[in-house]
Amino acid sequence: MAADDKLQAQVEALLQRVDELESRAALRDLVTDYCLGFDTHNWDQFIAIWHQDAVWEIGPPFGTFTGHDGIREAVHDVLYPIWRETHHLASNLRVEFGDADHARGVCNVDCMGATRDDIVQMISATYADDFERRDGVWKIAKRTVTIHYFNPIPGAEMSVPEAAAD
Repeated sequence: MAADDKLQAQVEALLQRVDELESRAALRDLVTDYCLGFDTHNWDQFIAIWHQDAVWEIGPPFGTFTGHDGIREAVHDVLYPIWRETHHLASNLRVEFGDADHARGVCNVDCMGATRDDIVQMISATYADDFERRDGVWKIAKRTVTIHYFNPIPGAEMSVPEAAAD
């Protein structure tokens, strides 16, 4: 192999590695923006993570929702009416690339929330994501939620701590 060919191959391999690192950061941000956008009711942040034709399979007892209109229905007509507040904690994100523009991700999520009638709930789930880069932008094409448990915590309350005494 000629020196120029070897150098070109090294440059291409390096560019591929840099693209994968930047893609991993973008995918991590999508998972984070899901949690932050939902919990803070920041609709623009939340909907920006989804492709227009995305599928969100929340599973029982909620259902499956398709496209931005379906996702809006899930959030505004199904989920927000139930929850007074939520706090999602996503962890253990594992990403595998199928090719430069397709990746599969899996992560765990714990969510502490309080329903509108002040019942504190603890939810544990796994998110399985199909990520796609279209026109240079990574978004979620499909998210499948597997709920492991969804339980009330008797006697618990979610309240702001009292100010420390002087």
